Formats: sequence, C-alpha cells, structure tokens
Amino acid sequence: MERLKTLPFEDAGIAKIDHHRTLRLGLPEVIYAAGKTPADTAEIFSRMAAHGGNVLATRATAEHAAAVQARVPNATYRERARTISLVQNTTERGKGVIAVLCAGTSDLAVAEEAAETAGVMGNRVELVSDVGVAGLHRLLAHQDILTSARVFIVCAGMEGALPSVVAGLVAAPVIAVPTSVGYGVSFQGVTALLAMMNSCAPNVTVVNIDNGFGAAYVASMINRM
Repeated sequence: MERLKTLPFEDAGIAKIDHHRTLRLGLPEVIYAAGKTPADTAEIFSRMAAHGGNVLATRATAEHAAAVQARVPNATYRERARTISLVQNTTERGKGVIAVLCAGTSDLAVAEEAAETAGVMGNRVELVSDVGVAGLHRLLAHQDILTSARVFIVCAGMEGALPSVVAGLVAAPVIAVPTSVGYGVSFQGVTALLAMMNSCAPNVTVVNIDNGFGAAYVASMINRM
C-alpha cells in the first residue's frame, strides 16, 4: 500500500516524479539535472532511489553529484558523461549488445552519456571510440562488434559522415547522434545534423545534437523487442 500510493506519480513539491513510467514504457524516468539546483536534484534522486529501481541523472555537475551522494552514497558520478547513476537492479533486459561508436575522442562526452544510459537501462554495452572516417581502418578493425551488435549508436561531429559508413556495413538499426564538435561552418553540430538527416543509408535515424541520452533510450527500447 505504501508503494501503491505514489503511483502513478509522487508529488515531491519541486517535481512530480513519474514512477509509473517504468510500467508504461519498461524504462524509468530520468532526471535532467541541468537547470535544477543540487538540492532539488538530490531530493528527486533519493526519492526515486527509495523505490528500488535504477536511477539516472543526466547533464549533472560535480555540485549536483556531491549533493546526491550526500543522500545516496552509492550513487556514481561520471564527469565526462555528466551522469549520476545508481544501479540497484542488475537484471539484463536487452536481447543483445548496444554498440556505441564515436568518430573522435572529442565526441566521447556524448558517447559516454549514451553508453551510461544504455547500461543503466539494463543493456550490455560496447563503447568504441576514435573510429572516424579520417582513418576507416580503425573502424574495420572492430568486425566482431560490427557483426554482432543488435543496435548501433554512432556519435560524430565535423561533417557527420560516420553513421552512414557504419550503416552500410551492418545489418542493424543505426541511431545517429550529431555532436557540437567542429570548426566554423560546422555551426555547433548543425552541419552534422543535416548530413545525418540526409543519409542515403535506409537504416539510419537521427536524434538531436549531443543527445546521447535520447539515442540510448530509444536503442534500449529496440533492444528489448
């Protein structure tokens, strides 16, 4: 009865926490920490943790993490990914591997956000970095992942070509993530976004600029089907 009374949501004053989302989607609500105070983030995080499921906060700062860890000591902060996570349920829910590839190490922050999100959602994840089109032999060296992963998340800035290349090599959905990496007319990722949206590979779909979280959430849903 104590748990039922907070379904479908819990009114925490500062937020209405959607505990029912796991039942509707099979995946939990995630805290977007940007714009929230550390105290508010910690309050929401601790209330979600009390329900026994996995908890994830994205776009978090070290200050957010310190406040959360004061309330939930087992929470883990990953600085580059800007995530705070708590894994209380280690059940593997995905049917296969989600591969997260990024063109260059400058794209790693977005790729790591995707990898961390997919992991918290109960998937096996393989992260491969620095396999951009400037040296295709680096990508082709990972034939084991290219032939075995069930879903691909491909992060790239600059001209955004990597998702199309990967999609031409694999028999799986490719979720392209443009990153805000590049000089001048890359327009903080707009060039990569438009290139990915115009991909001639039919197994490519695209999320918003730097949205590693969104790519991983959808990839997790695909991987459960």
